[in-house]
Amino acid sequence: MESRYRIILLVLGDALAALLSLPAALFVKNGRIPTLGEVHGLGNVMIVGFVLILVFLSFLAQFYGNHRELFAREIAVKTGVSLGMSSIFLSMVSFTSPAYGQGNGILPYAILIFGLLQFLCHVLYRVWVNFPGFARRVLILGVGPIAGHMGKIIPMTDDNYVLSGYVNCSNECCQVPQNSILRNEGGLYETVRRERADKIVVSLSERRGTFPFREVMACKLNGVEVIDAPSFYEQVTGKLLLEGINPSWIIFSDGFKVRTWHRIAKRITDILCALIGILATLPLLPFILLAIRLDSPGPFFYGQERVGEKEKNFVLYKFRTMRADAESETGAVWAQENDSRITRVGSILRKSRIDELPQFINVLRGDMSMVGPRPERPEFVGKLKEVIPYYSERHFVKPGVTGWAQVRYPYGASVEDALEKLRYDLYYIKHISLTFDLMIILETVQVVLFRRGAR
Repeated sequence: MESRYRIILLVLGDALAALLSLPAALFVKNGRIPTLGEVHGLGNVMIVGFVLILVFLSFLAQFYGNHRELFAREIAVKTGVSLGMSSIFLSMVSFTSPAYGQGNGILPYAILIFGLLQFLCHVLYRVWVNFPGFARRVLILGVGPIAGHMGKIIPMTDDNYVLSGYVNCSNECCQVPQNSILRNEGGLYETVRRERADKIVVSLSERRGTFPFREVMACKLNGVEVIDAPSFYEQVTGKLLLEGINPSWIIFSDGFKVRTWHRIAKRITDILCALIGILATLPLLPFILLAIRLDSPGPFFYGQERVGEKEKNFVLYKFRTMRADAESETGAVWAQENDSRITRVGSILRKSRIDELPQFINVLRGDMSMVGPRPERPEFVGKLKEVIPYYSERHFVKPGVTGWAQVRYPYGASVEDALEKLRYDLYYIKHISLTFDLMIILETVQVVLFRRGAR
């Protein structure tokens, strides 16, 4: 996904700004250019920690969103929020950690210089991504429903694509604006040259007997990027176009490979994260249990059967957020907005995601991972498998406490929501990696802090 590369670029830029701010702060404080030994004398722990803290807090300040829609004043506000959090956090760390003691004198200077560099870098990046000369021009091959869908997502993406137009090469039922269909005089390559297109998105509903192999090959050999509609959709949205793929697309595409070493590393990471999560939860536990007991009668914890890896059922644990008899009359149903079954304390626990904390036990037991598709109830899985293609494929990995669908899509309470979340789940499985997991965990922190999507 191209937006992932954008995020990586911005994070690397901020990390470089944080590194440069330390020698710059020494220069401001001492009035002379610092030597390499003076910079190194700050200590590796201090330098690395300073960079990681600033980047992490910038992430929490939502600095790595859609820069095409940000104005300079909005970037300035985000810079102020990031600097405020950084000042508070680094002040606390400097008083408690000996490694930061020798950096006390320059930390205020370093934070302010970092803020200036960060503001300039992000403003320049915004100018760059909005500069018309950098827009990638896309020509869509086809005029049917898939082509129409591709045309609609181009203006909605933050990857700065511009639609050149559509080329009709088959007898598809036209579902695109007539005035955007290009004249294909002289062949496809001449049309691409005339429109200065950088990329061709093949969006034909039926390719047999209609796909112009020679013309597309000529474009490819002349340096024009050629990509099919599902792959383009995946690049710009971070999810899969289920209507446009078939089993062979999954089999022959890159990804969908979970290697043994990755499973081992992911399991070790899960255990460490779950232990840290449990230790962090223990001080809060008496207050949570007391609030649940005072609010409504019933047990503190709630166990619910869910479908896990390889479609094996397990019991998922949560703090109880509904009345003890919530499903005695209705049976298994999705939670709705303003659900009357949810208690007052339960509403707070759900919106803050605190009700999910007991799932660290599920992670330690091996039922779940920290990151993966959210496990669904068996009653719903049976129905969803009947109406949604590839729904079973989400069970090839362990379900997660959080996941790509959870940070990208609000709470799902219908078949349509389940279909949309499956697009994200399969994208995650296709691109599964420890780096991707880390990015999802960081975005989960954002979701929890800003209370997005819970019911």
